[in-house]
Amino acid sequence: MDIDTNNKTSDDELDHMFDMDDSNVFRADNPWARAPVESLGASASDLAADSPLLLKLFYQHFFPMKPYFQWLNYDISPTPSRTFMNREFCFTLHDETYIRFQSYKTMDEFRQELARLCPAKIDLGAIYNIRPKDKSMVRPAAFIPVSKELVFDIDMTDYDEIRTCCSGGDVCTKCWEFMTVAMKIIDVALRDDFGFKHLLWVYSGRRGIHCWIGDERARKLNNEQRKAIVSYLEVIKGGTQQGRKVKLPNTLHPSLSRSYDIIGQHFPSIVFDSQDVLTEPDNWEKVLAIIPDDGVQASLRSEWEKSPTRDPSKKWEDLKDAIGSAIAAAPKKRQALEHVPRDIMFQYTYPRLDEKVSTNINHLLKSPFCVHPKTGRVCVPIPIETCEEFDPKSPPTIPMLAKELDEYDAKHPPSENEPKLQAWQKTSLRGHVEVFERFVKGILRDVAEKKKMESSKSLDF
Repeated sequence: MDIDTNNKTSDDELDHMFDMDDSNVFRADNPWARAPVESLGASASDLAADSPLLLKLFYQHFFPMKPYFQWLNYDISPTPSRTFMNREFCFTLHDETYIRFQSYKTMDEFRQELARLCPAKIDLGAIYNIRPKDKSMVRPAAFIPVSKELVFDIDMTDYDEIRTCCSGGDVCTKCWEFMTVAMKIIDVALRDDFGFKHLLWVYSGRRGIHCWIGDERARKLNNEQRKAIVSYLEVIKGGTQQGRKVKLPNTLHPSLSRSYDIIGQHFPSIVFDSQDVLTEPDNWEKVLAIIPDDGVQASLRSEWEKSPTRDPSKKWEDLKDAIGSAIAAAPKKRQALEHVPRDIMFQYTYPRLDEKVSTNINHLLKSPFCVHPKTGRVCVPIPIETCEEFDPKSPPTIPMLAKELDEYDAKHPPSENEPKLQAWQKTSLRGHVEVFERFVKGILRDVAEKKKMESSKSLDF
């Protein structure tokens, strides 16, 4: 592969790695051309959850196999690397059979297995020192995970004690703002504080988000190093029975100051409007419980009970004024009270991380471009640049994709003069796959540049 004069691999030089028409992936007719999706008489979520036929259709026509392989291969060569061959794949089948420690020598072998099994879920694990399928051939202690992307999992259920619009697996655009704040805070911290470049944010398909960091340095972190990064990012500490879960120092670390700025942009929308935190007594009692002064709590409770419909933004000013008055009357309370409003803002908006997912290198995480069995929605990438615009109800289902493909083909008859498009390029999945391709190209560009540097060094000797 040629490198330009600026020692950068151009996008054009990487584009050919993603070129593949449908005939190179699967030779399969589209069954929806003969059976319109409307004739099935079931909801999209029911179909996606219960029909192996639909998943076969998805894996044959819509799964972005080429960029997916290039991502997990971490090499500019089309030849499968050990990084791909020694990766653990885990499949959950429709009968809830759980198949761990699967591995594949080639992309073809992997895609054939997808078509055969039609897994309801794909989880990705670590890259091991030997192929996971061969683990029974060595002593357990000799089967060692050596690398994996640094990953983060943020689940909306961890916000159930503070969100009021939904609970459990349900989400809406109101509570999704919690995920928007989480993406903004974690993304900038990983880039600015740790220097990571290749971050992929992915919708989990139902109630949360995942982040995959593909930098080589991130993939080689051991468990202790991963734990140190999570500890650096953690702010929310304590179980559901603990009222105050945030107690930050008087002077914030620059990273937390940056997070505070982001929080300030979203706190009024979340707390005053969408979640009604200061509107209902049951909700505002949780806020009052965070204040470590019974007198301030009692004063605010009395005032708010007299005027329950008072504007939430004014109630927030009441809280800050009451704390200011308590400090003025008893200066010794300053240490305990001065920064309580700030800490409440963090407690109600700062990301809540699933530590085990990030700190254990061999922990499984759902793969991008799965189809969630409950919602039927594809787990699509979320561009960080436009994360505020993402709607968790917007990702396509398989019937939607099939219908879009049929409609496109009906309007665009095949022409010898036009390049053949892959099936996903004819549907709403196209934009999501292109986001993924940009992520993969960034990684491959670094791989190419590293190889050139290594080649130059070897010539110097």
